Amino acid sequence: VTADIPLAAELVENGVHVISPRGEVFDKENVRERLSIRDFMDSLRVTGIETGGPRPFGSREKQTFGAALDRTLTKALKH
Repeated sequence: VTADIPLAAELVENGVHVISPRGEVFDKENVRERLSIRDFMDSLRVTGIETGGPRPFGSREKQTFGAALDRTLTKALKH
């Protein structure tokens, strides 16, 4: 479980199951997209543009994370 997108990308490349704290399951396709978005937002911040942050973490995010963790563990145990 990580919110660190570069770390998630590296882990996915090495075959590790990765989930964000908000319940997003990373795979080879979507982690590249998230890495590109992260790099773009970082370049905006470097130029002084405020990009805001993530929305507050609430019960919906907790539920999404729990469901994603359950699916990922079930899938991993079947292999």
